[in-house]
Amino acid sequence: MATTIRNGILALFLGLTICSSCRKEPEISAAAPPGAMSPAPGTLSDKLKDTTLLFSKDIYLWYEQIPPGFNARSYNDPAGIMTSIRLYSNEPGFAGPVDRWSFAVKQTEWDKVSAGVAADFGLGVFFYSPNDLRVKSVEKESPAGRAGVRRGWRITRINNNSNITTGNTDFVATAVFNSTSTAFTFQKRDSTFIDVTLNAATYQEQPNVFDSVYTTSAGKLGYLVLNSFLGDTTKIYNEFIRIFNRFAASGVSKVAVDLRYNGGGYVSVQEKLANYLIKAGSNGSVMMKQQFNSKYTQYNEVSVFSKLGSVNAEQVFFIVSGSTASASELLINSLTPHMNVSLVGPGKTYGKPVGFFPIPVGDWYIFPVSFRTTNSNNEGSYFGGLPLNFQAADGLNKDWGSVEEAALGSVLKYLNTGSFRNRENASESLFTEYPQVITSNRVLDKQDFKGVIDTRGLK
Repeated sequence: MATTIRNGILALFLGLTICSSCRKEPEISAAAPPGAMSPAPGTLSDKLKDTTLLFSKDIYLWYEQIPPGFNARSYNDPAGIMTSIRLYSNEPGFAGPVDRWSFAVKQTEWDKVSAGVAADFGLGVFFYSPNDLRVKSVEKESPAGRAGVRRGWRITRINNNSNITTGNTDFVATAVFNSTSTAFTFQKRDSTFIDVTLNAATYQEQPNVFDSVYTTSAGKLGYLVLNSFLGDTTKIYNEFIRIFNRFAASGVSKVAVDLRYNGGGYVSVQEKLANYLIKAGSNGSVMMKQQFNSKYTQYNEVSVFSKLGSVNAEQVFFIVSGSTASASELLINSLTPHMNVSLVGPGKTYGKPVGFFPIPVGDWYIFPVSFRTTNSNNEGSYFGGLPLNFQAADGLNKDWGSVEEAALGSVLKYLNTGSFRNRENASESLFTEYPQVITSNRVLDKQDFKGVIDTRGLK
């Protein structure tokens, strides 16, 4: 579907044909959508910017709000243009622009990101309290993973600096995410300390982080942690097969999907997971509706469930947070009309019911928001996030799968007693007692991709 649209609009716009093996200047052919003015003469850079704007004025979900006088050539590159068009995305019921996501990136960089190939420490961090920085996630094949670093460890020093507080968040972000080598002192969960120097390296991300089965009073609970819908889809799908075969063999009747750090990714991957989670009785019913702007209504599409595996869950719990975005929210929204769905976590989800697909412009990909999604009940305008059924802290002091971890523990408590765990101590109410923790963690969370990407047929 996305390919058909792309091929149709490519014929309408400026095309930049670049021959990497030739020394001559790139050839530029000019074409414009019906009714659009032909681009004025200019440099290759100018015409690349013109192309970016022409695509946006055609495929952008809110294209009609972009002012006629918008000057694409006043920006440094396509990335600046994509950021600027976000201002023209007003939606009924919302006070200001809703688009926080349209972006552009060099093709070489995106090819790595979309394939789940990273070049960093493989370390995610969040503040647990204003003076307590914890490891929130570790990529298994990354430098941090190979060094044995675990979720829940406390970071007490960074490059010999012990001022690890919310007031020093920018220092933390630079050292963790934007450095090639950083020295850390970690305090393990057994209170011992270890010094580790991490050097950035390239590795393949592993979105399927953890899975297990728990016995409760209400039956077997299958639990899986999925930190992204991006990556090597063959490996991801093989992991889904393994996980749900395990769940089926264990007699799982309820599933908890931990998406608390999942910023989204491919539509196709969330569809695959939805088909494993859906009840057999809902097979063939509407999963989601994808809607484009008024110029491309002929490409609107309805997807239906096609049940995979033999797990027939009676109830699905989603562990979520403000980092749960896009394809993760799409999965939840699609299942909600058909199943008993509960959301548990430190806060409502991110709020991104729209998506895009990569459009090549020169050596860039541009991603203007191009479609919205709704479920079978036509529900989907959750720009403010999906609300919780129960608020439970992010148990950053525990490793994945610990029954004592606050969010998972709440689900297990519910299945064993019929009620979610009450907040028993200050550590479980950090989200209300320490607003500076929320502010700092938002800064640290900006490093993670958030989006719904439809690349069907574009590979």
